[in-house]
Amino acid sequence: MKAADKREESHRLRMQADAISATLPPLLVAARRIAASVTLGSHGRRRAGVGDSFWQFRPYSKDDTPSAIDWRQSGKVDMVFVREREWVAAQTAALWCDASPSMRYRSSPKLPTKAERAAVMMLTIAELLVDAGERILRLSGDGRPQRAAASGRLAVAQMADALGAEMVAEATVDAPEMPTFSKGLPRHATLVLISDFLAPLDDVANSIRALARQGLSGHMVQVLDPAEETLPFSGRVRFVGLEKEGATVIDRAEEARAGYVRKLNSHRDGLRALAASIGWSFTVHHTDHSPQPALSALHNAITGYRR
Repeated sequence: MKAADKREESHRLRMQADAISATLPPLLVAARRIAASVTLGSHGRRRAGVGDSFWQFRPYSKDDTPSAIDWRQSGKVDMVFVREREWVAAQTAALWCDASPSMRYRSSPKLPTKAERAAVMMLTIAELLVDAGERILRLSGDGRPQRAAASGRLAVAQMADALGAEMVAEATVDAPEMPTFSKGLPRHATLVLISDFLAPLDDVANSIRALARQGLSGHMVQVLDPAEETLPFSGRVRFVGLEKEGATVIDRAEEARAGYVRKLNSHRDGLRALAASIGWSFTVHHTDHSPQPALSALHNAITGYRR
């Protein structure tokens, strides 16, 4: 590499590092502020095991030790009972946030881009999960695990670092609209996928069903800009694709609104049916709304899948 090329590459890397450092604090601060506003309880696995929470009484068996007998409950009836505790163990959550060019859209400077909101939501869920003692694993834009599952605030910081780098990197427009997720994911992991999911329904279905065949439970969060929901434009409008789809000019955008909304609703119904068919949850969030309700619903869905 020539000296001039090295200087240019060094300058580019420094500029990218400055962009990353400027992006990370707002993302983490926003995520931690939102996480602090979501009140969570302690959630067990809804089965007997090692833990502090009472699960249920059951009759004493020959495999139990005398110390496991609950004498107070046994004294109430003519039977010997054992007090079981609920199993509490760390769970692994694999998190994926779509940072493709189409996610970098916003209809107003007052709104975050879809990618920014998706990133904050993913980091918030990561904060909530590690606070509960869970392990987190980030999937990169192409669906591959970046590193081994880990717990603690350091894992969230590493996730934010990688996510920030991906968000400021030059967008790759020739990548598939939906990644082919790795088959090396931990068994019994829970997946959280955050995207606009505006790729063709068949492409989304192929990726999601490949995960379901691995026996993984999951949750889909569709993030949309409000303009994508209602197409609030009128007159002659030129629409330019963010992934080199080209430009389309519509002379009277208001006349296309009804057909557009109908097609969007049909696509969403297909996503919802897809999620339901494999036992996953599906949630919609708009960037002009507060993320707290969607995050609370997502957290409840995650804890509801624990066994």
